[in-house]
Amino acid sequence: MKNIKDLTKRIIVFRDAREWKQFHNPKDVALSLVLEAAEVMEHFQWKNKEEMEKYIVTNKVDIGEELADVFYWVLLMSADLNIDILNALENKIKKNEEKYPVEKAKGKHTKYNKL
Repeated sequence: MKNIKDLTKRIIVFRDAREWKQFHNPKDVALSLVLEAAEVMEHFQWKNKEEMEKYIVTNKVDIGEELADVFYWVLLMSADLNIDILNALENKIKKNEEKYPVEKAKGKHTKYNKL
C-alpha cells in the first residue's frame, strides 16, 4: 500500500518531468481541484436514488478516477503550500468533533451554530 508521501512525490515527479510547475499557481491548482470535483458530481446529476445505486455499480471505475483526480490536486496543492495534509485533516476532524458533539448532532443535518 502506498502512503501519502510516496504518492505526493510521484505526483511532483510527474509534474516536474513535464515542466508544468510554471502553470501551478495556487489559484489555478484550486480551480483544477474544483473542476475535478464537479466531474465527480456529474456522475450523479439528474439521477434519483435508485438510478444512482445502479449507476454506481456499473461506473465505479469512472467515479474512482474522478475521485483520484480530486485527490491528486489536493496532494499537489498541499505539497506546494507546504501543508501537512494528514495533520490538517486530523485537526479538522477534532474541530468538527467539538462543533458537532454526538449528543447534539446525531441524526441531524443541522449546522453547528443551530444545534
